[in-house]
Amino acid sequence: MTVSDSVTTGERADLLQTLRKHRAFLRQTTDGLTDAQAATRSTASELCLGGLIKHVTNVEKRWARFAVGGAEAMNAEPIDWTGQFRMAEGETLAGLLADFDRVASDTDALLGTLDLDTAHPLPEAPWFEPGTSWTVRRVVLHMIAETAQHAGHADILRESIDGAKTMG
Repeated sequence: MTVSDSVTTGERADLLQTLRKHRAFLRQTTDGLTDAQAATRSTASELCLGGLIKHVTNVEKRWARFAVGGAEAMNAEPIDWTGQFRMAEGETLAGLLADFDRVASDTDALLGTLDLDTAHPLPEAPWFEPGTSWTVRRVVLHMIAETAQHAGHADILRESIDGAKTMG
């Protein structure tokens, strides 16, 4: 039985459906682009579409690890805070999208198994209030917010590259 078969109603289904919708918006911003276009910095920022796909993939993967094992699991792999927003030499849009899809599928399956009320203390970081814990539910809401925010950024980048408007 797949997650979509086992989770068809209720809060969990609503959360997963919303996350999937915003992933689709983000993914759609890359439709028809070449690797060079996906790597283009089309605004004053460091952001490129391939980098946003890579960043959202990494964010989702890290928060999924947090949902299972807390801050220690989340920080088990190092993160390249600067390079995550750029396409590195040898990276392709197709490869980044394949990783994005794999992580999304893994997250969807995982969220079908977790208790949404399970909570873990957040890692120590300047942007988290010390001693705060988040439930799996809050983690999913954060994934949704992060993906939606970056889908909006991606729409602006795409419009700057070739005039295409993916969300409006």
